[in-house]
Amino acid sequence: MLTNEPLLLRAGTLDLELSPSVGGAIRSFGWVEQERRTPILRRCHGDADTVLDMASFPLVPFVNRIRGGRFHFRDRAISLRPNMTGDLSPLHGQGWLGEWTVEAQGSRSAALSFVHPAGEWPWDYEARQLFALDERGLSLSLTCRNLSAEPMPCGLGQHPYFPCTPDTIIDTEVTHAWEIDEQVLPVAKVPAEGRFDLHRRKVCGQGLDHGFGGWSGTASMSDPSWPFAVRMSSPTARFFQLYSPPTGGIFVAEPVTHANAALNEPEERWPELGLRVLEPGEEMSLEMRIEVVPA
Repeated sequence: MLTNEPLLLRAGTLDLELSPSVGGAIRSFGWVEQERRTPILRRCHGDADTVLDMASFPLVPFVNRIRGGRFHFRDRAISLRPNMTGDLSPLHGQGWLGEWTVEAQGSRSAALSFVHPAGEWPWDYEARQLFALDERGLSLSLTCRNLSAEPMPCGLGQHPYFPCTPDTIIDTEVTHAWEIDEQVLPVAKVPAEGRFDLHRRKVCGQGLDHGFGGWSGTASMSDPSWPFAVRMSSPTARFFQLYSPPTGGIFVAEPVTHANAALNEPEERWPELGLRVLEPGEEMSLEMRIEVVPA
């Protein structure tokens, strides 16, 4: 079922609102207690329902950027147009810009699907998201299945926006980072030290838009003003993307299966950079859990 109406799930003190028609996105995820609502992810803040105003959205079938929209896969040259104003490199695939179908909905769960027919991205695929809300948090599964008769490169991610103040702390383990150029594309791999150290550091207003490797698969976030702490986990993601604009107010902590611009690297490097090649009918999944622990 295609619908422009949001879906609302509730469990205990938690509520989750989904916008299937806007990129299969999460519109809001919050903690409600004694008539006070505290956002866990930022609430959709725009007058228009555009995906960049949402609280989180799926990344499929690749994450972050393809340099100049061009890459080669075996005997094929692929060219994709930009898909975000002001950025010459297309990013995040097609799912975040598409309408998702509601396959199932309950009071605490929902299933969404998105089918992409071959076009500029010359492979057919189907993506599915399964949302399960309980009293302690949200579990989300994103799956992509290759519907084409030929192998397809694939990567997955989630793009959750968290609210923040100058006192918000992130705590996670990464081994290395990529320095970036003015187009937010990686240019050099460096140890995760100094400004790239993500161990118990303030995360708001840091001027970061970087990819990290050697991720532990878990990240904790806390703030003295929150009535809870947050623990995000994704055991199938080896890479992590952090966006913390200098203006503050929000940050994005993305569990992702491959490095930024990995499609621009030779295929023999794809396994170390996290890219998969799906055979016809094969699928891959990314799991994410956002645990909410009362303070």
